Amino acid sequence: MDAESLIDRRRLRRRLGRWRVLAVLALALAVVAIGLAAGWRPGTALQQIARVEVSGLITEDEKFLELLDDLREEDGVKAVIVKVDSPGGTTVGGETLYHAVRRLAETKPVAAEVGTLAASAGYMVAIAADRVVAHNSSIVGSIGVIFQYVNASELLARIGVDVNAVKSAPLKAEPSPFAPAPPEAIEMIRRLVLNSYDWFVGLVAERRGFTPEAARQLADGSVFTGEQGLANRLVDALGGEEEIRRWLESERGVPKDLEIVEREPKQDGTWGLGARAQGAFFRMLGLDPQARDLPAALGLPTPRLDGLLSLWQPPAH
Repeated sequence: MDAESLIDRRRLRRRLGRWRVLAVLALALAVVAIGLAAGWRPGTALQQIARVEVSGLITEDEKFLELLDDLREEDGVKAVIVKVDSPGGTTVGGETLYHAVRRLAETKPVAAEVGTLAASAGYMVAIAADRVVAHNSSIVGSIGVIFQYVNASELLARIGVDVNAVKSAPLKAEPSPFAPAPPEAIEMIRRLVLNSYDWFVGLVAERRGFTPEAARQLADGSVFTGEQGLANRLVDALGGEEEIRRWLESERGVPKDLEIVEREPKQDGTWGLGARAQGAFFRMLGLDPQARDLPAALGLPTPRLDGLLSLWQPPAH
């Protein structure tokens, strides 16, 4: 091999070496960006106050339950704020969230911050925290259970539709939307509702320090402002983030300078990073931080499905 070839090879090696160094630096920057998005800040040793949001209709949300379990295991999370802004939801959804928050509270301080509304199952989730803080004009309460059904039999009769059924027992599939509910069905549903109601009232009595009779007086379905809720002992204090910080520092020994970091459940397609971390990673690469996944961020075409046709449509050129 002549001298010129040796020189070219050495130049190529140096170039490859520089590219390797740049690749390592890019990887390191990506790790830092993901850490920042996930809540890490220099000098905090990953310590933070995590804030999670319970909003909208409450149902069984496995990803949110996983998030609460993850926070329970994270040593860097020194406290958790559960921000509730919900009109309620399913009784089972509220129950599963309640127990998940109570498990979390067994390992670290948990405070509930009521936004506009924490009613019914939303209030159930709030009282699972060690401290409930609302604003003066927040709405809390609506302690109770409801079962709704539709009787469309008159409408169906007007348009000439007759729905028949063969049942194994009179109460099977009752109440039905196709016929007026018989008294036995109404009584069955009433027993179901009252059983769940008694359980809910018991939770309120246990968590808020009421006698069962006092809890039942507030559990007539009424809603209260935050100020009224404080007077009725449904909440512990009025305020917001600052009031929660004061309680965490004075009553639970949480350092006052810890940052409050928004935490979200992991979403499909985010490589287990969470939506915020994935967005930060895409932004660092100069891609759309709002993209749902990498192909979308790169602008690659994806198949489309349209309603009832369910036919794949090739992208237009």
